[in-house]
Amino acid sequence: MKTQVNRRAFLKQTRNASVGIGATLALPNIFLNETKAATGENPSDLARIGFIAVGNRGMQNMGFFLKKKMVAAICDVDKNIIAKAQTAIVKAQGKPVTAYGDYRKLLEDKSLDGVVISTPDHWHAMQAVDACQAGKDVYCEKPLTLFIEEGKTLVKIARKTNRIVQTGSMQRSMKTYRTAIEMLRLGKIGKVHTIKVGLPKVNWDPKLDNTPDSAPPPELDYNMWLGPAPDRPYNKSRVHYYFRFFWDYSGGQMTNWGAHHLDIAQWGLEMDNTGPVEIEGKAEYDPQKRFEVFTWSSIQYKYANGVKIDLNQGAKADQPATKSKSEITGTVFIGDKGIIHVNRPFVRTCDTQKMEDLDDIPAMPDDQLKHIYVSLDHYQNWLDCIKSRKLPICDVAIGHRSATVCHLGNIAARLGRKIKWDPEKEEMMNDAEAAKLTGKVYRPPWKL
Repeated sequence: MKTQVNRRAFLKQTRNASVGIGATLALPNIFLNETKAATGENPSDLARIGFIAVGNRGMQNMGFFLKKKMVAAICDVDKNIIAKAQTAIVKAQGKPVTAYGDYRKLLEDKSLDGVVISTPDHWHAMQAVDACQAGKDVYCEKPLTLFIEEGKTLVKIARKTNRIVQTGSMQRSMKTYRTAIEMLRLGKIGKVHTIKVGLPKVNWDPKLDNTPDSAPPPELDYNMWLGPAPDRPYNKSRVHYYFRFFWDYSGGQMTNWGAHHLDIAQWGLEMDNTGPVEIEGKAEYDPQKRFEVFTWSSIQYKYANGVKIDLNQGAKADQPATKSKSEITGTVFIGDKGIIHVNRPFVRTCDTQKMEDLDDIPAMPDDQLKHIYVSLDHYQNWLDCIKSRKLPICDVAIGHRSATVCHLGNIAARLGRKIKWDPEKEEMMNDAEAAKLTGKVYRPPWKL
């Protein structure tokens, strides 16, 4: 964690850095707006936040900031969603805010201190990069990226522009997870050798079956919704919530829930700055081809120290549904002295290696957590770091590494074989076919 620097030193450091990179990256002046939250006495009162995408998850993210009357601008490609958001904003803050259909226009607002990005996954990296270059601190939903190369670029830009970037992996700010990680740090289950991760099945809506392509609805700017994704005819089964089940826009439940539970695995292993070295996977797909991602997958990761992660998502077509107490959801750490199983509602532990022996335990009080970074609220942690300039609990580099683990699992399962990864160089090892899947070409004229 970086130590706090005073305002004068911080501004000098950041401005000097911007001079060195301006010629090569053609960055705008990143201090068009000197961050109010970094210079004022009360950041909660002064910070002005813009929101890029305000439907579904975007509205959920906005709720915290509405209570503090910090919502200063919004953007969405759907006019109906804009209207609903404005209604909520007027109710909470007394008047509407400026609304945009193009996020680049929002980023031109010099009065904004930060932006919250809740768009579909294929937009995350580009919008976060653009926000950093426009001088805004960023809260970006998980997964931070659609593919690995995006994350490498985003980390570099965030560091060069000295922006605070919080990844929306908010489990790091939940009590049950803090308790589990504290217990691991204290050696309560000894040396961890295996982690099991359970992800849910695809929650597809059967009402969308056999939906034909059509003209986009008049309220939706579909071309802007697509952005850097390939040009395809509009189909309502591919947009809004269900985008996450098509490779052009997301990575299925692996990058949806895996971005949470694998993030906790990395945190528990104290490997936020690295990743696995071998990944092997297999998967099944929807026989009706209603969506593209896996209906079931089994993926094994191996780390350089010998620790293994065994991930399972969904259920095989011939596998009966089970509801046993030992069924795995969330993240299970298995050590030579016991087990810790953590999920949002609970943390369970036992001193054996039998799932049926697990007992629920209360979350530890915050003042007893001495060995880990403690964040009591994911949004507030971001605001606090905007002021202090310390790294947030799920900094951009952490979010990138956790997303990378997800992407590597998807690549191995799509190929149906073992792949080898160099986590230091962040490169595939002697595998041109796998290496191609670490990046994508954006649809012109979009560029990262």
